[in-house]
Amino acid sequence: MENSSNIDGQETRNRTIPSTSSTTSSDGYRLFDRQGSVHQFLGGGKVADVLLWKQWHVSFGAIVAATVAWLIFEWSGLPFLSICSDVFLILIVLFFVHSNYAAYRNRQLQTLPELVLSEEMVNNAAASFRVKIKNVLLVAHDITLGKDFRLFFKVVICLWLLSAVGSYCSFITLAYIGTIFSIAFPAFYSKYEEHVNKYRGMIH
Repeated sequence: MENSSNIDGQETRNRTIPSTSSTTSSDGYRLFDRQGSVHQFLGGGKVADVLLWKQWHVSFGAIVAATVAWLIFEWSGLPFLSICSDVFLILIVLFFVHSNYAAYRNRQLQTLPELVLSEEMVNNAAASFRVKIKNVLLVAHDITLGKDFRLFFKVVICLWLLSAVGSYCSFITLAYIGTIFSIAFPAFYSKYEEHVNKYRGMIH
């Protein structure tokens, strides 16, 4: 009886050991070397909800707005500055006419919300921007001095790809592709996270 119980115990151990090793191998690598969930990595706020399609109407609206803007810029052939100036001009004229019409009809205008930036908010934004600029300068310093050949090779490849792609499409098209990718990829990765981590870990 004792021998049979020992054999059963060994069999259960042999069954559980591969499963634990497989889980550790699949969870050993995470994209961008993050520690928490995808939602936490994206900031955990409303922006993360939009990028993960938890507010699908906002995400879909952003894609529709980006597509309409891209079609306007590509079909019109006008420069980016001209279109932006025309849009702001139309908005200012509409607001001006609306306010004067309301004053003429003795109607009370809706009060606009006041935008107040606290000193603490500005200091935090400036400190965070300073840290990011410092990190970029340190990386650029390492690249120019040849301390990290792998990083230098990645930067050269990325710049060459951008140059090659930029010769076939405009900056507006690249911005549109980047916008669609930034909205679609987080939701795709959050849904198929295990498979992406598995194959990316094999490549890495």
